[in-house]
Formats: sequence, C-alpha cells, structure tokens
Amino acid sequence: MTPTFDPKSPPNPELIDACVHCGFCLASCPSYRVIGKETDSPRGRIYLMDGINRAEISLSPTVVSHFDSCLGCLACVTTCPSGVQYDKLISATRPQVERNHPRSVFDRLLRQFIFNVFPYPDRLRWLLLPLWFYQKTGLQSLMRGFGLLKLLPDRLAAMESIMPPLSQEGFRDKLPHLVPARGEKRYRVGVITGCVQRVFQPSVNLATVEVLAANACEVVIPPIQGCCGALSSHQGQEEQAQVLAREMIDRFFDLSLDYVIINAAGCGHTLKEYGHLLEADERYKAKAKVFVKKVRDIHEFLAEVGITAELKPLSDQPVRVVYQDACHLLHGQKIGLQPRQLLKKIPGLELKEIVDSALCCGSAGVYNILQPQVAEELGTQKVKNLLAPKPDIIASPNVGCALQIRKHLSLQGQSVPVLHPIELLHRSIGYDKTVSP
Repeated sequence: MTPTFDPKSPPNPELIDACVHCGFCLASCPSYRVIGKETDSPRGRIYLMDGINRAEISLSPTVVSHFDSCLGCLACVTTCPSGVQYDKLISATRPQVERNHPRSVFDRLLRQFIFNVFPYPDRLRWLLLPLWFYQKTGLQSLMRGFGLLKLLPDRLAAMESIMPPLSQEGFRDKLPHLVPARGEKRYRVGVITGCVQRVFQPSVNLATVEVLAANACEVVIPPIQGCCGALSSHQGQEEQAQVLAREMIDRFFDLSLDYVIINAAGCGHTLKEYGHLLEADERYKAKAKVFVKKVRDIHEFLAEVGITAELKPLSDQPVRVVYQDACHLLHGQKIGLQPRQLLKKIPGLELKEIVDSALCCGSAGVYNILQPQVAEELGTQKVKNLLAPKPDIIASPNVGCALQIRKHLSLQGQSVPVLHPIELLHRSIGYDKTVSP
C-alpha cells in the first residue's frame, strides 16, 4: 500500500491555499539557506503537502526527508506577507509522518530512546552516573582529543558533543515546594521546572525562583511535574505530547495561581498551544484554555508586572552582553523586546545586537541530534555572529540553544559564558541566599 496521509487531521487545504508562492520565506528559512533546495523550504514543503493531499505524490522516504529537514523555527511565519500559518501545517504533517512512514531500524530505535528518556527527568537522571564517570575519568577528553567521536554514527556523535559538564545539583530536585515572596506579596505564581533543563541546567530554575521571590511573588513549585510535551510535539509524537500536557495541567490547575511561569522558549511555545493540542479532548479542552491564559514566559511576565527589586551592576567595569533570540520565543511567542528591556535595566550592562539575530542556531529541540549536518552549519554561523561584537557574556533564553552555542564556542576555541537572561538578573539582584528544601 502506498504511504500517504490518513484521514486524521491532515494539513488543512485552506491553509495550504493561502500560500501564494511568493518566495519571501526562502531567505528566512535556515534549512533552505544550508541545503539550497526548494523542497527544503516552507514553500516547497507546502507543495509537497498539497501533492500528498491530492494523491499526486506519496509519503516516500525522499518526501519525508524534506519534512524532517524543517527545524520548526517558525521564522517563515514571521516573514510571510500573506499570513500563511505554516506552523499549523507542519504540526499537522509531523504526526502523519510518524503514523504512516516506516522509518529505518536505527532511526526508530534512536527516536524511541529520545522520547522514552528525555521527557522524563527521573529516567534521564539514570544516565547521569555513567555520564559523570565518563566526564570525570577523562574518557570524554580522550574521545574528543583524539577525534574518536568520528568513529561513532553521526547522530550518536552529535548527542555526545552537546553534553554539558554535569553538576551535582542535576542529580535531584532541590527546590522547595513553596518559596515566600520577599516583601508584600503581589502575585502567587507557579514555576514549571522542565525536563532536560532541570537535569542539565538546574541553575536557571534556581535563578528563576529567586528572581520571582525578590520581585514580591510567592512561588509554588509542584513536586511531581514532568515534561511539558515540547520535545514530543515538535517531532510529531502527538499522543505522548497530549498525555504530558494533561499531566502538566493537572499539576497546576487547582493551586489558585495568578500565573504559570516558564523559563524555556520551546516549552513556553508548546504550553501556549495546549488549547490546540487538546482541542479534541472533551475532558481537557476547557481546562487547557484556562491554563493557557495563565501561562507567561518569565521575560514576558517581568516586563508586564515590572521589576521591584533593586538591580546592581554585575561588575565594576561595563559588561558587554549579546542576546540570542530563541526561535520559539521570537517567532513562536512573538517575544523579542521584553528580554532586551530587562537586560537593559541592569546598570553597567551594554547590550549589543548581532547580524542575522532571527536565524536559528540549529538546536531546535532534538534537531541537532536527528539532523546533525544542517545543525552543524547553523551552529557554526550563529556563534560567529554572536562573537562579532566581542561579548563578555552571551544571554540565551532556551536550554537547547545554550547547549548548542556552548558546543560551537568550544569548537571555535572560545570560552565566553552562556547564561540565561534570568541568571544575569539574579546576579544583579544580589540574591545571595539560596532556597533549600
């Protein structure tokens, strides 16, 4: 039987027909800029979706490769003068691919590993001990120093190459369930701690909680919370994403919160899409809409309610910072100004802009693992652009982007610190107390 789209929510022909094929999307599309083929651009993929809908072409391995090459960065949505909703088209296409296209054995096994481990912090932590041993015994330095990673399959080598230095804090959750506001309470907010970030970048969650508390917010951190579903949703794992979304809603729904705060760009975009993700779920669709109304990116929230804590210089000397736009924050959530506004409030901080700031760094969830060749070129170029203003610090609002940028800084022999903007606010506040369980 010829593989094709099934009847369950294929790409909407009306949305497809909105594309007038003007080509404005080409210059903004990172996969097109690297690969250079029409079929690896938003316009080309829309042609393919239309052809499959009309039964003119099949869901062949070649066609699937063009859908897989899409980073889902949504830059084309920002650029398109006709308002084509490519985000909805690609999000409808990916589950169709996963249901109807038979992948190779290795591809299937790798994806099963990723989606059965990465979204589950407790499972991910089982890997920390062997990875800790791998790093601390010098095996990692040996593998990298002698170029032995080249002996591994490309995807496994890519997975190893983005692994950050592990910290003891990543082995268990240390944040308390409730952190009181400093001063008179203004808001009661919940914080989503994420999955990969909780394990590999726990300092960001700590900084988030303390910055919120310092700005008169009572912070609630539900002890049992998992992944928001972003990794699964962005790769077409629709059923898993829906299960994770329901669990997330349940964890936060009855806590009498004014807002639900997220500090990772890709997660925030998915959280705000819960209404669409669960629109066919009679039990959860109404709850999803209520939940989404409370979701705020941390930068969006602080810019909206205002900073009340006193901010101090980060150093005796001016500190030059470049801000890296994460795609799902800039293009997905339309948040680009707020992080810059917050950073500019820090005394002595000089914020510098870069060329091609809206272009993806190549991380895109697990894209840099599944499509390492394209991701390598994008990461190399992004870091060159970030280094051009000679920054003291690079500020990145997404854990995946931070890992990708650190990797390519290292490959280019650079050691510029990569910090979340909230970590810089945290330092500026001078909140030297650390919350404890």
